[in-house]
Amino acid sequence: MFRKLATLLLIALSATEIFAQSTATKNIYNSIRGETYETKADTTTHAFIESFMIKDKGYFNVSYKHYAFNAYWTQAHAIDVVVYAYERYKNINRTLANRYLNYIKLWYKNKANNYAGAAASTTTTPNTTRDYKMFENPYTDDMCWITLTLLHISEATNTKSYATVARQVFDNYIITRANEDEATGGLWLPWNTDEGSGPNACTQSPATLVAAKLHKIFGSETNTKYLEYAKKLYTYASKKMLKNNDHIEEPPLSYTQGTFAEACRMLIHVTDESTTIKNKYKQTAYNCLNYAFTNGWCTHNGILRDEGPSGDQSIFKAILIPYAVNFVLDEDMPAQNRINLSKLIQKNTQTLWKNLDISRYPIIFMNYYWGTKWTGADEDASMGAACSGASLVENTARMYRVITNRYELGTLYKECSTLTIEPGHEEDKEFAEFLSAMATAKAILDAPGDYMIYEYLQAIEALKTAYQKALEYATGIEEIYNSPFVLDKNVYDLQGRKVENSKWENGKLPAGIYVVGGRKVYLR
Repeated sequence: MFRKLATLLLIALSATEIFAQSTATKNIYNSIRGETYETKADTTTHAFIESFMIKDKGYFNVSYKHYAFNAYWTQAHAIDVVVYAYERYKNINRTLANRYLNYIKLWYKNKANNYAGAAASTTTTPNTTRDYKMFENPYTDDMCWITLTLLHISEATNTKSYATVARQVFDNYIITRANEDEATGGLWLPWNTDEGSGPNACTQSPATLVAAKLHKIFGSETNTKYLEYAKKLYTYASKKMLKNNDHIEEPPLSYTQGTFAEACRMLIHVTDESTTIKNKYKQTAYNCLNYAFTNGWCTHNGILRDEGPSGDQSIFKAILIPYAVNFVLDEDMPAQNRINLSKLIQKNTQTLWKNLDISRYPIIFMNYYWGTKWTGADEDASMGAACSGASLVENTARMYRVITNRYELGTLYKECSTLTIEPGHEEDKEFAEFLSAMATAKAILDAPGDYMIYEYLQAIEALKTAYQKALEYATGIEEIYNSPFVLDKNVYDLQGRKVENSKWENGKLPAGIYVVGGRKVYLR
């Protein structure tokens, strides 16, 4: 809708032109890549792949040009960035989308760098045998993250076989480790296979989310089996790990906040529970996300903080961000909560972009904290930090595209423009609010920009609310006293012009307010 010329130019480029390293192509790309969230996502995702992916394997180094055989769970979130890029391009540039899809297939074929000996089997064909080994790992949370990515790939590619494998991993290796908890009536999962390994949020929350997603996909085949697992896993987490109803476990970390919130959001859509319980899920989901973006433990100077330099810690934000965007895009969530989160996400994206050094493009490194630039040596640059940054920009672009495509501000503005306000009533409170909302919407339409995710959502909600109030106010004055139309049964517009009865009777009049027998009638 609001695509700048730069965005249109970028989309028009072929994949070869985008990735070519010729001087001419670099000059073209450099001149346009910073213009919108879409082009910013192209920049960061391409740089992430160029700087960290082992391209013939589809998985990623732990730092710049440094491979680690046991980097497994982080591969889920690294390839997720590529999956989001594939989704963004699959309907507008098949050549580029297929390039991303090839990386995804290689990631799958090479088992996401699964180092566990149990994954030695070379098969990639789904089956139902207990000894099926491809993504099995001693760490329960590792399998949960990989399984969530398999489900994401299945959704993005509309290929159910990935979901089938995810289901097998869950059935054979995740839920079989579950333990009943008599005190809560829930289920808990050990962190790994070591004796005495206990539960934690980084295992419990993703497992809850996996079970909810499996119910959504396979519920018609399995009745409520996966839903019951999801509810029991959630019950344990909510009663044993949720603190003050706004953060999960101690210390609260961005990724555990995000995953528990997403599990709550998904339960809203799959559960058969009451509206009261669903509203509780909604509030908890928002509380956890808002805590991650605003609480001093998770932020520094209002920006998501540096949670640590390890490959594990630095990738935490890459897990939070997509789930926060999912909340913003979910129309079943409260509008103001969605608006608030969109503003916080956008603030982080703008801060990160301001602190990127793109002078060596396509080599771009992200700092652990987005509020400062990376100044370390190349060999120390973290894949986890780059993944978190690329995920932020890629998902902000996703949020921008969905919002501007879904909500036609221009269409709404045009519809609202049909409302006629009688002279002398412009300063009535309801009309004044409506006119103010119209002015804000017009300002955005006249000068669209990359900034507008938060402003766009806010303008949409404000205009819809103000329009409805203005309509109710306009039609609330049932009789027009001292009017020549009071005893007249004909139809008139608000300028006093008589309308053809046939048009009124046949429903051929445009939307607007008319006077019929001394009463105002709003025609939609």
